[in-house]
Amino acid sequence: MNLLRSLTIVAVLAGAAILPHVVAQPASTVPAARDGQRDFDWEQGRWATKVRVLRNPLSGEAPQWVEYGGTSVIKPLSGGKANFVELSVTGDAGKIEGGSLRLYNPGSRQWSLNFASLRNGMLTAPVFGGFDGRGTGMFMGSDMLEGRAILVRFVITRVSPASARFEQAYSADGGATWETNWIATDTIETP
Repeated sequence: MNLLRSLTIVAVLAGAAILPHVVAQPASTVPAARDGQRDFDWEQGRWATKVRVLRNPLSGEAPQWVEYGGTSVIKPLSGGKANFVELSVTGDAGKIEGGSLRLYNPGSRQWSLNFASLRNGMLTAPVFGGFDGRGTGMFMGSDMLEGRAILVRFVITRVSPASARFEQAYSADGGATWETNWIATDTIETP
């Protein structure tokens, strides 16, 4: 027991001798945590929007895609701590109108994306995440689809200063496989 106690004391003292070297390193070598509050600033304005929607997601049937065209208008709220997207697109299958409230949480450094359909007045379950600093945002959450629990993945890619791509996918197997069900491409109309 004394040998074990002696080894523990030596290990603690050795660690204490190393610790000042770690603490003495300049702060610039430690990367600062990324604050994503301004991640959506590039998107403010009016965009021409083309949307493809999978009508029968996770059904196991042959995919049935429908296409829409229209606009997305993105407005900042509360000094950039939030923003609101107004979506209005039409196609052969009808019209999709809705709004997405995006809220930034400075504590977690994450955004929540909260979509409401004007067709039924329902708010979908939020997805949470942020951008990687290179123009791609990844947002994840859980939802229900026809009575079963699913995962939702929403990816936003800033393709260029004047274009963006939005892709949503569902998983019914805990994220092992994903099925894309929403693809939107936006081209800036006015900043």
